[in-house]
Amino acid sequence: MKIVIETPKYSFFKYNKTGSGYKRAFFSPLPTIFNYGFIEGTKGPDGMEEDVIVLGPRLPQGTVLERNYFDGLVKFLDDSCRDNKKIVYISGFRSPALLSAYFRIYALFKVFLYLLSRKKLTECRFEGIVFEKSEPKKVKSNEGGP
Repeated sequence: MKIVIETPKYSFFKYNKTGSGYKRAFFSPLPTIFNYGFIEGTKGPDGMEEDVIVLGPRLPQGTVLERNYFDGLVKFLDDSCRDNKKIVYISGFRSPALLSAYFRIYALFKVFLYLLSRKKLTECRFEGIVFEKSEPKKVKSNEGGP
């Protein structure tokens, strides 16, 4: 599977890939503590490509990683829709407690973002992190898609 990095680690802006470039989606009050991207050619329940967070060194926007398994999952509800994020671990610091704190704050931020930008009260919720403890498993490239 191809994982494309949209938002590099430490960025305050969340980006979305568009055609031939990247568009700023919004400004976040806290920087991402991981690289943020998607699995090319997939569709999640929210209609967008499945999200991936990549733990490790900062990767430039547009970096493509090949991976046939994931190291875990962040369970997340965004705009009242299931929006889990697969986890890829490359190297370095890996703290479930820090990731949990980040996603709890991020969920609150998203509630306020939707309220201000769309005048809509919606549900955004962090529901936990699961790290794989066994050997890497093969993952279907179109998991959760049509």
